Amino acid sequence: MEIAVIGAGYVGLTTAACLAEIGHRVACAESNAEKLSMLEGGGLPFFEPHLDQLVARSRQAGRLSFCPTAQAVERGHAIFICVGTPPLENGEADLSAIEGVAREIAQHARSYRLVIEKSTVPVRTGRQLRKHLGLYNRAGFSYDVASNPEFLREGSAVEDFFHPDRIVVGVENEKAAGILEEIYRPVLNRTFVCPVHSPCRVEGQPPLLVADINSAEIIKHASNSFLAMKISFINLIADLCEAAGADITKVAEGIGLDRRIGSAFLAPGIGFGGFCFPKDLQAFVRIGETLGVDFALLREAEKINLQRIHQFVGRVKKELWVLRGKKIGVWGLAFKPNTDDIRFAPSLAIIRRLLAEGAEVAAYDPQAAGKTKLELPEVRYCDSPYDAANGAEALLILTEWDEFSRADWDRVRTLMDRPVVIDGRNMFSPEEMASRGFEYVGIGRGASAPVPAAH
Repeated sequence: MEIAVIGAGYVGLTTAACLAEIGHRVACAESNAEKLSMLEGGGLPFFEPHLDQLVARSRQAGRLSFCPTAQAVERGHAIFICVGTPPLENGEADLSAIEGVAREIAQHARSYRLVIEKSTVPVRTGRQLRKHLGLYNRAGFSYDVASNPEFLREGSAVEDFFHPDRIVVGVENEKAAGILEEIYRPVLNRTFVCPVHSPCRVEGQPPLLVADINSAEIIKHASNSFLAMKISFINLIADLCEAAGADITKVAEGIGLDRRIGSAFLAPGIGFGGFCFPKDLQAFVRIGETLGVDFALLREAEKINLQRIHQFVGRVKKELWVLRGKKIGVWGLAFKPNTDDIRFAPSLAIIRRLLAEGAEVAAYDPQAAGKTKLELPEVRYCDSPYDAANGAEALLILTEWDEFSRADWDRVRTLMDRPVVIDGRNMFSPEEMASRGFEYVGIGRGASAPVPAAH
């Protein structure tokens, strides 16, 4: 099928590359001239595992190309809108880019088009999209509007496309539903060889949920808000564990063994970040206000998340007393592992607080140092985790990269001026770190000694 993808950000570029991988001919449009030039030259504007291989292979096979929006609209019978919807000052989603795409589609399309929202948008956006397509439709072409929310996690977006938990489509008629089902048929039927060598999370065919457009739009915001709420809940329980002398890792394990709850997103730490959860939570609260629904529950989840930064910096100050002039090593800058995304990353907020207190920060991240340097030029960026630990009076772990779990801790101890590890992701065992000669501070690890296993 001839498909257009408008927007070459995380969602757009991943969607375009994966659709091309399963056999479609995809024109991916980008309005930013610098980014478009980079893509045409073979570069990628961000890091995402496996994506470079998919883009290169599909371009070589002639199934993927990059072009301005007008050309993509002219070529694509199905058009995926994947542009940004950043938060406004009041928390609402900025839909100006969506409207701009609607104008371009209306201006350049000449025959039937299925226009598909893939960007995360407030409920009833489909209605507005249909209205604006009609207002500017000078050629009189026919069209349908659909919603196909994305559930791609940064760091595993390619895997998520090929191994989805579900595919959700919001449509107005059977024709639109049939087109979307045809687009995703290779994924639904698993009739292609997945290029990502990882076990499939879904046995058999992943479910295809067909709904009305309003319901599909709500599913995306509701999913992210629920997961954000789950993270804030376990962080609150971690605070209780710390105060009571309990171990959050055991408490979380016990909660997660309940099949109604599950273990996912029950890892306490410095809070959620990235571009999706913070902005989607705010946007959903504003949607509720607009429609007369009080989302006080979600506002409290957001409040708890913001408090994590203050609490973590408090832990650092408790260990070091005075921060001014102290050398502090930081491992991890990206908001999560396997990405270079630092948008709303808790690490940046923590580092800003440390710098404001007069601390000297040396940081290492396998992917995100380049982008962070533009935001925080005062930090010393290191080429290895050991360089960041050298001479430090405390080492902060802010992103759970696998590389850190394989570190030579004997070497780290000899490099540090004071062997203090403050683990914002609970990557390590307090007992193991103590055996290696470290003072270790985790999140919600209040138990004074391990409990022997039952026999």
